[in-house]
Amino acid sequence: MKSIDHFAVNYSGCIHSLFEIQAAATPHNVALVFGDQQVTYQALNNRSNQLAHYLVAQGVRPGILVGICVDRTIELVVGLLAILKAGAAYVPIDPQYPHERQEFMLKDSAAPLLLTYRVIAQHFALANTRLIYLDELELHLAQQPSHNPDPTIEPNDLAYVIYTSGSTGVPKGALISHHNVIRLFRSTQDWFQFNASDVWTLFHSCAFDFSVWELWGALFFGGRLVVVPFGLSRTPVSFYQLLRDEKVTVLNQTPSAFRQLIKVDESSYGDPTLVQKGPQILSLSLRLVIFGGEALDFKSLKPWFDRHGDTHPQLVNMYGITETTVHVTYRPIVATDLNASSVIGIPIPDLQIYLLDDAQQRVPNGSIGEIYVGGAGVGRGYLNRPELTVQKFVRDPFNPQSDRRLYRSGDLGRYLPNGDLEYLGRMDTQVKIRGFRIELGEISAAIERHPGVRESIVTARDNLLSEKTLSAYVVKHAEHEVAIPELRQMLRDQLPEYMIPTAFEFIQQIPLTVNGKIDLAALPPATRSNQEPTSVDPELNREPLTGQSLTLEQRISAVWGQVLQIPDPDRDVNFFDAGGNSIHLAEVHVSLQQQLAREFPITDLFTHTTIRSLAAHLEDGATSTAKGSANEHQMRGQRQREALNAQRNLRRRT
Repeated sequence: MKSIDHFAVNYSGCIHSLFEIQAAATPHNVALVFGDQQVTYQALNNRSNQLAHYLVAQGVRPGILVGICVDRTIELVVGLLAILKAGAAYVPIDPQYPHERQEFMLKDSAAPLLLTYRVIAQHFALANTRLIYLDELELHLAQQPSHNPDPTIEPNDLAYVIYTSGSTGVPKGALISHHNVIRLFRSTQDWFQFNASDVWTLFHSCAFDFSVWELWGALFFGGRLVVVPFGLSRTPVSFYQLLRDEKVTVLNQTPSAFRQLIKVDESSYGDPTLVQKGPQILSLSLRLVIFGGEALDFKSLKPWFDRHGDTHPQLVNMYGITETTVHVTYRPIVATDLNASSVIGIPIPDLQIYLLDDAQQRVPNGSIGEIYVGGAGVGRGYLNRPELTVQKFVRDPFNPQSDRRLYRSGDLGRYLPNGDLEYLGRMDTQVKIRGFRIELGEISAAIERHPGVRESIVTARDNLLSEKTLSAYVVKHAEHEVAIPELRQMLRDQLPEYMIPTAFEFIQQIPLTVNGKIDLAALPPATRSNQEPTSVDPELNREPLTGQSLTLEQRISAVWGQVLQIPDPDRDVNFFDAGGNSIHLAEVHVSLQQQLAREFPITDLFTHTTIRSLAAHLEDGATSTAKGSANEHQMRGQRQREALNAQRNLRRRT
């Protein structure tokens, strides 16, 4: 297959022009595959040209924004190319997005035209946006010329506006130019050697910037792009079969989506019906798997490396940001990395990374700082958000004489001794629980050390008392049983008490957004009802208590329920497993002493942590004894210190 060395002559044109060069060089090569349909480069160029001429006739001019809301089909690629060929910039709107978000993007962008299908656009009712139905244009397009339009645009003109989630809940449109995209491929080609023999998948939504890499990575180099419809992208078994059937060589995935593919890969290798059909049924043609979109847990790749090794295909971790044009760093992954943290490697050659403190000063080597990105990939800013643009796209403090800007990512990182950059999460994903700063990823990593756990995610949410509590969502290996008490005890061996989740929820798989990232909003409520008794006190072997002690249990239960905001607490569940913490325990201590009109040391509540054992202890009038392992003593001491501090705070309030 013929491919063009586009960048040998330092090409500095526009996206669609680069595609046109390739189409002229390899007109009969297959450019797109969608189901049983195939479209050559020449046919794709002609169809997109006809639509571009039609758009120009409808008033599209250089510099305007044109919306597109189309399912992943051949028409989507034709539409994106046509918008660029007409000189406009595209605003991709995913059909899977909620209607409110779709309409916000259209209103905010003030796009005068929206390319869509009639069935998709039934809910749109926007006075200032004209709808063009691609499924009803066949006769109109047949009358349009098929030669390349020649709009008057420059490489620094806008190519697209992709909306990303905002911390305030309002999406913000990142402005990216043709030049931003072209230089991405020029700067990375020495690493990847993309060519006309490559087969790519358009797996991601066009409203997610990973699609920019997939789409133009295939079409710039004469490769074949397999368009993956949304439903198939959410069916890992079918997608795995497509990778085999289409002999895909370049696969781009978020880590969350690839973990689901690993599961299919594992089961395929263990399926005797497939093995009987011969090794070819199991063979993949992949030469590259490129990760992006979210942090990669290297340990999750072990099952893949066990079967495929670490060279064929080569797995690559790429940290990226929409505002700096898809990718920022590059890090090939090998099997010896499995115990490493989320290492994201080195910057792309035409980008610079600075780790800065709150005063925008460089942090010492090995120290944690916020990631700032400078260089040729930095976009123009945000559409209609000048204040946010000034806040996030800051002047380069190290080049005061230039107009160069740095993008302030909000991500944390640090340089390792070998020069690699380690990604340490978002600044805004740190949570504070009872005064302690917690990285949720650290808890997830600890949970996943259990041999029966495939993956997990930990969230922090407000309870009925407006207190932050931790909830863990756990996906088990099919062949393992995992008990919550066992998980809790394992975590207590690794983490301080304040980092132990209050609730655990077993789920079949981590839900994903349309962009293939973890969908926190789709997680079910994590309840305490699935928490089993975890601390068996020796006194539980006594005969059931009756008479006065039963009344005492009821009184203790009432206090627990009031403080923890749970009805009818189980009398054999550990106080801390029921959602309690040291502050709650101090409140229980005060309330119980008032209820019982007697005093007893708060340390009794640490030794007797269930309703039944505490009632038995208080009835007997016994004194606390120090039992347990060194780890239990350490935990108890920590809890006691927290509770005594909380007790002092309660006294101050009263």
